[in-house]
Amino acid sequence: MTLKQAIGKVHLWLGLASGLVVFIVSLTGAIFTFQDEIRDLTEPWRKVEASAIAPLLPSQLQAAALAKHPGVKRETTWVTYFGPERSATVFFTNPAGVPTQVYLNPHTGQVLKEQDLRWHFFSIVQAIHMTLLLPEAIAKWVVGGSVVIFLLMLGTGLVLWWPKRKQERKQRFTIKWGARWRRVNYDLHNVLGFYAASVAGLLALTGLFMVFPVLLDSAMLVANGGQTYPAEKAEAKVDTLQAVTAAAQQLPDVVYEAVRRHSPGAEMMIIGPIGDGKAPAQCWAYQKALHYYHRDEYAFHPKSGQLLQARMHAGLSNGGKLSEMNYDLHTGQILGIGGKIVAFLASLIAASLPVTGTVLWWGRRHKNKKPKPQSRVTVGAR
Repeated sequence: MTLKQAIGKVHLWLGLASGLVVFIVSLTGAIFTFQDEIRDLTEPWRKVEASAIAPLLPSQLQAAALAKHPGVKRETTWVTYFGPERSATVFFTNPAGVPTQVYLNPHTGQVLKEQDLRWHFFSIVQAIHMTLLLPEAIAKWVVGGSVVIFLLMLGTGLVLWWPKRKQERKQRFTIKWGARWRRVNYDLHNVLGFYAASVAGLLALTGLFMVFPVLLDSAMLVANGGQTYPAEKAEAKVDTLQAVTAAAQQLPDVVYEAVRRHSPGAEMMIIGPIGDGKAPAQCWAYQKALHYYHRDEYAFHPKSGQLLQARMHAGLSNGGKLSEMNYDLHTGQILGIGGKIVAFLASLIAASLPVTGTVLWWGRRHKNKKPKPQSRVTVGAR
């Protein structure tokens, strides 16, 4: 057996082992790519008319959203401002365990829509994409392991794709549509796999960074040239033994106004729950709505509202900025609609590879098992 034949065997068995998971994860990833655009077209409550009136404070939005949910504590809610001409949201889990998202007009406090996220189409798609609806502890290794195998498949696939002779190069870049279906399937697997390999590999790698943070830490170390920046990973802490004076305003309002001062250009702002008051209140300010790359992170004392920590995007290391852009790289939205189109096509091709590869394997296996024709016996022969 030659080296290339051995690589072919490895490619085959790895593909058969991970194919179903790769197909599901890639297909759901393709569907999820344009979720914001699709939802903007199908969910009119996500947008509001532009207004010169300043947005209401978080406590006012919380009061409006929880008016019909007296059992929900304000301290457990997430408040998000999505920027101009977009509704604000208040997210919480009610006493029955139902994750609920309330959309409000940020200028008037009018409730526009209340959604049970358990049955939202894109919530289900995202859950399948991330966990296959398995328990997280199991899904981490099933999905993560299959994605690792997929990266190995891309590498071995490129070795198998590489043409031996110059005259073979042209056919490695084109699909021979007029050929028999077996040849078309072969070209779809090889040619499309080659074209999508780099983008599909990036999508897989950024996905692994979410599943296994230690891999992201390694990538950050490489991006920083081996240097470490402990301050970028330092977590703010609350001294619960220290006596503090309670904030004059409700804490979400203190957080909102402070972040507006420190990050005046931010379009989107997410204010986390206060919780039991033992951990800092968190807030994230994003430069552009629905984009998660350029952000400033803040931590406040949950009682006094004192600013404990501000981690600004402009002061991050290369590795820190790489970490911030990971989600936008994974979805393609870091390059806008063009990047999303590329990510969508690469995901579709990645989903097709297990299908065309299985058909290719089955065809060869079936061909090899065809009975050999019996020799004719000449009349009179003995």
